[in-house]
Amino acid sequence: EAHLEKYVSKNLTNASYPILIDAYYPGKEVEVDVVSDGKSILIPAIFEHIEKAGVHSGDSMAVTPPISLSESMKKQIVDYTERIAKNIDFKGIFNIQFVIYNHTLYVLEVNPRASRTVPIISKISGLNMIELATKTLLGTSLQSICENVKILPENDFYTVKAPVFSIDKLLGVDPHLVPEMKSTGEVIAMSRTLEGSLTKAFLWNEALHN
Repeated sequence: EAHLEKYVSKNLTNASYPILIDAYYPGKEVEVDVVSDGKSILIPAIFEHIEKAGVHSGDSMAVTPPISLSESMKKQIVDYTERIAKNIDFKGIFNIQFVIYNHTLYVLEVNPRASRTVPIISKISGLNMIELATKTLLGTSLQSICENVKILPENDFYTVKAPVFSIDKLLGVDPHLVPEMKSTGEVIAMSRTLEGSLTKAFLWNEALHN
């Protein structure tokens, strides 16, 4: 607090206000991709990040079904998502990133666009999210398609999304992960077990290095 007061008094003017102060919570990050018609929502899956919050979501590994979330926390995620969708009166597809810190769910950010996990979720759920989002934009209600289903049943297999980096090809790139995204792609790995999916995610390009 003393450092903040010193910085504010020396570096800021009246034109600098209002000041937005972020708090870093070293918690667990989860994210959902959502289709909404402005009244109803549909969440195909919840992704739980393996790294703690602070690493850009595009650079983090993520797994679905989530491996450590309680049923009550999953219901709270769905509830928050539905309330956000209704209050911003949004139609189409959007992404929400949450942080769970000390058993409390916080909204990290809401992105009114498709995220990098949309193709993955579409593949593993069999639900074409972009096609469904387009229908809502053209006036089709989710009620007529999903009949009050807010979230799809969890798969009986694990899917891991892992980032792909081009550090070996791009000289001078710092390999340390930070809030800014550095990955240039991703790979998905599926298995009946979490260990199997993680193994595939790490070894998918082993032949390229041999």
